[in-house]
Amino acid sequence: MRINHSGGSYEVIATSLESASQLIASDARVITDSTVAAVAPQVLKGRAHLAVSPGEQSKSLETFGEALSWLAQSNATRKTTLVALGGGVVGDLAGFVAASYMRGIRFVQIPTTLLAMVDSSVGGKVGIDLSEGKNLAGAFKAPDAVYVPIELLRSLPARQFTNGMAEVLKYGFIMDAPLAERLRQSTLYPTHPGLEHVVMRCIQLKAEVVEEDEFETTGKRATLNFGHTIGHAIEHAYAYGKILHGEAIAIGMVLEAQLGEELGITERGTAKVVTEDIARYGLPTAIDPSLSPRDLINAMYRDKKASTGSLAFSLLTDVGRCKLVQDVPPDMVESVMARV
Repeated sequence: MRINHSGGSYEVIATSLESASQLIASDARVITDSTVAAVAPQVLKGRAHLAVSPGEQSKSLETFGEALSWLAQSNATRKTTLVALGGGVVGDLAGFVAASYMRGIRFVQIPTTLLAMVDSSVGGKVGIDLSEGKNLAGAFKAPDAVYVPIELLRSLPARQFTNGMAEVLKYGFIMDAPLAERLRQSTLYPTHPGLEHVVMRCIQLKAEVVEEDEFETTGKRATLNFGHTIGHAIEHAYAYGKILHGEAIAIGMVLEAQLGEELGITERGTAKVVTEDIARYGLPTAIDPSLSPRDLINAMYRDKKASTGSLAFSLLTDVGRCKLVQDVPPDMVESVMARV
């Protein structure tokens, strides 16, 4: 699959980890995490690599600085290729490092989790978190290639596979009703014979949106953020610990489907379908009562879709269609969060 962007295009190839290792330069530098390093030695063998701590905490200014210094100390040049070998955290971090080092070097993604394969490894959005909010520092940096080793999903911990299913479900909810129906009728699992097809379908759907709105100027790309306004606020409330990204987005999708119905934008009954589909995959569907709706709303004002003094959400019109909605009343958002 070829994805076009303003600077050219890149291939997304479903391949084995061994083949992916052979496709990247022998002198490439690799950023991974300590968990992935133990299961993917063939990519690291003979290559300079940096293994960061697993988890969202590594998407930090501190780790970003350490990675830049590591590249310099390893004598990386403008012709060096940097490989992101890992999940979404590693991909976002390494991509931002690649965009920044010597004002930009080559960058290859080898996503190792379901979430990274279907979402963060394609589209060119990279970055890190600040204490004030998620993904507030970053860049648009398209990869030069994405190699998708589907076989790694067979050994992925169950919670991590379920975490990725939140983003898979999202694609069905926002732009592919037949996909949503397929996921409803046949539960996806790591050894499912149709898994590769679903992964590549999700990548294709994201590519269609990204090619139309690469730099988030028309609002089209914002539709990919269904569930993310509330989900990112939940992640921030937990200081990017305790809850995984997909788990927070799952709760966000349930709440934002309810919000859409309250606003008269989402067809009645859609929130019930969204909630049931998410619950079917073992993802959370309700907000923890210990979280303050007011604190979550304050975090939402730092969301990139928000404009001065107002909240914006990507809301479903029905299953398979989504649009960006501006100027959503915060008291209505608070009411939905307090109720669900």
